[in-house]
Amino acid sequence: MADGNPKVTHIHISGLSYIKRKELIPFTRQTASMLNAGMSILSSISTLEDQCVHPGFKHVLRNLRENIEGGMPFSEGLRHFPKVFDDMYVNMVAAGEKSGQFAAVLKRLAFMLDASARLLRKVKSAMAYPVVVLSLALTIAAGLVTFVVPVFKEMFEGFGSKLPGPTQFLVDVSDFIRHNWYYLIAGIGVTVFGFKKWLATASGRYKFDQFILSLPVFGDLTQKVAVARFCRLFAQMLTSGVPILDAMLVVAKSMGNKVIETAILSARAGIEQGNTLSSSLEGKPCLPILMIRMIAAGEKSGRIDEMLESIADTYDDEVETTLATLTSLMEPFLMVFLGVVIGGIVIAMFLPIFKIGTVVSG
Repeated sequence: MADGNPKVTHIHISGLSYIKRKELIPFTRQTASMLNAGMSILSSISTLEDQCVHPGFKHVLRNLRENIEGGMPFSEGLRHFPKVFDDMYVNMVAAGEKSGQFAAVLKRLAFMLDASARLLRKVKSAMAYPVVVLSLALTIAAGLVTFVVPVFKEMFEGFGSKLPGPTQFLVDVSDFIRHNWYYLIAGIGVTVFGFKKWLATASGRYKFDQFILSLPVFGDLTQKVAVARFCRLFAQMLTSGVPILDAMLVVAKSMGNKVIETAILSARAGIEQGNTLSSSLEGKPCLPILMIRMIAAGEKSGRIDEMLESIADTYDDEVETTLATLTSLMEPFLMVFLGVVIGGIVIAMFLPIFKIGTVVSG
């Protein structure tokens, strides 16, 4: 476990987040292939360093090669770059080194990282459409209220007639925004800053994650994504030889949701007391009963890692179904939103035109 190792100097390089997204999966897969072909880890890293085109990741590989040449284990070299190689990655590699299944562990790591990235891409792809449409609608609405409404206001002021209620409301909103835009921007900035500070606290993050899980569709989706990730990571770490307590600690930190992380850490404490995994997970509202029952069946059959993989596949499929349902629900909602917001603004602007004959004759 990472916490038991001596203090390691972390090396900071710009663009490490980009490295993790773009380079880690092919690096892991290619290293596993070269090890399977009989190459040493030093030769494999040197080969990848020679062909690497990303300057930041090339520096990472050079540092790894130099450490290996100096006699440092590969897993210890990885600890210098925690933003690229997280605790899960390092612990699995360390277990592979100890068990003599280094290449097999790296192959499993590549598969797991690829599956997680694929699931994340599906979620982002499903969320991209409503986010783009809502952003476009709000931008158009802000442009109409800020720049177009004042023109209509000047056009009808000369008639000396009272504007219709919706039009007058729109004019008032436009005047308020144009005259107080700096206060609005400052207020939004302060709100965002305060929210981020609150979210950075342990209680704030826990309450926010609890709120996310309570949402009708998004909460269900968040839970399924977390369960699929938990089962796949946990299965791969157990298969690689990582001790169950270490594996649960690392997996809990990878959940991205404090409520589920707390539940897994609580289950870990139960295992420390001698309970089974399924009984320790029992009674956690944020974890589905189906998952716990399937884990219990895996414990009885002695094939817990296979059962965890099966659960991960099941929940991956359910995530896809939930995303399809969410997308289909979003489309009519977005159409209604566009109609009400954009259509309402346009109608409010043109209402005086419909009455222009009466105004002129009056």
